[in-house]
Amino acid sequence: MTVTPTPAAAPLAPGQGAHHRMVDGDHVAKALVEDACGAFEVFEVVAEPGPPAPPHVSPWSGVLFVLEGTVRVHVEDARHDMSPGATITLPAGTSCTVEVPDGAPSRFLAVTSGTGAGRFFADFARSVALDRPLAETLPEVLAVTRRHGVVVSGAPQP
Repeated sequence: MTVTPTPAAAPLAPGQGAHHRMVDGDHVAKALVEDACGAFEVFEVVAEPGPPAPPHVSPWSGVLFVLEGTVRVHVEDARHDMSPGATITLPAGTSCTVEVPDGAPSRFLAVTSGTGAGRFFADFARSVALDRPLAETLPEVLAVTRRHGVVVSGAPQP
């Protein structure tokens, strides 16, 4: 997949952007910036209440900014309950997962370093069926994560 940086002054209306439906929510690609200073991506994530994705370690750093609802972020052995306006930084190589503990769906921005997260989200959404239990799709999940350098905590790795 070729990554195409967002052109300058390219506004996206609400709901626009590539939708990548994943175990932990719909990740909508809003921007990819790549220039002489580096690269980052911006995603709007809409997540429903329910169990979180398995804890995982990504090769990119991320910042989450809560827009609506409550988000619970598990980082290593700590738990952080976050409400609108709250921000958390997740350095590359940190085990984490995000969940919506109860109530209504939550919405947050995820800003990630580099250009790998978008490729991972697109591959995951294309490769893993969300209408089957995670236990049944674990081989597909692990294949996608391996391709992108994401490690699922506690899962067997090659």
